[in-house]
Amino acid sequence: MFTKAIVRTPGKSLVNGLSDSKHLGTPDYSKAIIQHQQYIEALKSCGLKITVLDPCEEYPDSTFVEDVALITPKCTIMTRPGAESRRGEVTKMTKTLESQFKNLEYIESPGTIEAGDVMMVGDHYYVGLSERTNLQGAEQLIAILVRYGLKGSTVRLKEVLHLKTGLSYLENNKLVVCGEFKNDPVFSGFEQIEIPESESYAANCIWVNDNVIIPSGYPITKQKVSATGYNVLEVDVSEFKKLDGGLSCLSLRY
Repeated sequence: MFTKAIVRTPGKSLVNGLSDSKHLGTPDYSKAIIQHQQYIEALKSCGLKITVLDPCEEYPDSTFVEDVALITPKCTIMTRPGAESRRGEVTKMTKTLESQFKNLEYIESPGTIEAGDVMMVGDHYYVGLSERTNLQGAEQLIAILVRYGLKGSTVRLKEVLHLKTGLSYLENNKLVVCGEFKNDPVFSGFEQIEIPESESYAANCIWVNDNVIIPSGYPITKQKVSATGYNVLEVDVSEFKKLDGGLSCLSLRY
């Protein structure tokens, strides 16, 4: 169960954020602010107490707080983003987290890792090797986890930006899968909820206390997740999609 979440209000510099989806256009800042508030309200409706951090204009992508820290039940690991322009975000977030958590650990050069590449399944953490997360970073992360009695393993990515771009764990052994992960033997032991490539953006959804928040506009995903018995909430995050960001990227949940 989650009880709290941390989010950061988008700054006006959001329109200059990193993107491999230029064809979707530039984010509309006014719409992004409205969507972000609706996202916060959805988390609140799931019973979470929300800490809202001020915008950080010097880092356009800083509203995607998930990438800079991994909060586990036993330690908090500050990452080292593969996108060099985002590394200063770690320092900003460290100041927030060091007042709340005792066991802070750090990924060091030459390792790189973004927590969008990390999926928690109980005490096991799957770590995607991607353009943003290298083997050195993954090995450092797993070594830290092991010191705290946790486990981890790596997954080589072929197409998606982050591991959780194409996968979402919904607890109770249920896993939303899309694209390259559908036939991956690594995940064969899960009860898979397969969604079509046409709705691949919805593969990034979040379980919050027996609710599942999905992006709005993906009816097949909504139907399939609802069929598992979870209460499904829809939130429009289309402006963040333009920056390759999904629902999980926008909060640290713990």
